[in-house]
Amino acid sequence: MPLDFSRPVIGVGVVVLKDDQVLLIRRKNPPEAGHWSLPGGKQDAGETIRETAAREVMEETGITITPPILLDVVDSIHHAPGGQIDYHYTLIDFQAEWQGGNPVPGDDALDAQWVALDEIGKLGLWKETLRVIRLAHARSQGR
Repeated sequence: MPLDFSRPVIGVGVVVLKDDQVLLIRRKNPPEAGHWSLPGGKQDAGETIRETAAREVMEETGITITPPILLDVVDSIHHAPGGQIDYHYTLIDFQAEWQGGNPVPGDDALDAQWVALDEIGKLGLWKETLRVIRLAHARSQGR
């Protein structure tokens, strides 16, 4: 069923940290298919947003996480060439620590990997993704 973008769609992204690494997935589906991103996805009806965060990380990577902590809220609004809205996601970003498991790409991921924080700038990540990863790392370091 196609998404209705007459209103924003709520989704989550989760910055999962382990030592000096962040968990990333290569997206399987649009938007941004083939690009590296945070694990995450759309909230299901009847599911809390924190349940969504933990479920999406597990489904896309096989990783279990500590209870997610709110990090930031980001809008991803893309316009079609004629100016109409192509899609609009309101992304609630969380921060969590690795609890268990090894990254294995799941349902919506082509790949899932731990990436060294000093390597994330080389992956062509969306500027907001880079910003929230750096914010999460700074908070985990008490800065």
